[in-house]
Amino acid sequence: MSILVTDAGFAPLPERQIPDLAGFGPEDSAVDLSNTDDPTALGPHLGRISLIRVAFPAFSDGRAFTIARRLRMLGYQGQLIAHGYVIADQYAMCRRVGFDGVEISEELAARQPAAQWQYRADWKAHDYQSRLRA
Repeated sequence: MSILVTDAGFAPLPERQIPDLAGFGPEDSAVDLSNTDDPTALGPHLGRISLIRVAFPAFSDGRAFTIARRLRMLGYQGQLIAHGYVIADQYAMCRRVGFDGVEISEELAARQPAAQWQYRADWKAHDYQSRLRA
């Protein structure tokens, strides 16, 4: 089971089968993107997709941030979830680029409890520009 992290805290998520970009078909309303996929490939389908998960294979690989921002700039308005190894320190950036939440493993949730994520839930206040203005 996975954990969904949102501004409201942790919520359990059952395992689900979501096709990747190569297996995405006309009847699918959700898709998993890798950090190397081109989000413009989904352009004609964005209006009917309700969920896109973008993979973070390592916390040090930030390409998924760019994919999320590009999807929002393309007009995607559905649920956008960062999936994989995202750490609590990256939550504010995830929200800033357009992710609605982060899906993490139970093991990561045990190492970084909800309080660490909740501290960053006020993501608009946790950026360097806000600290400089203060």
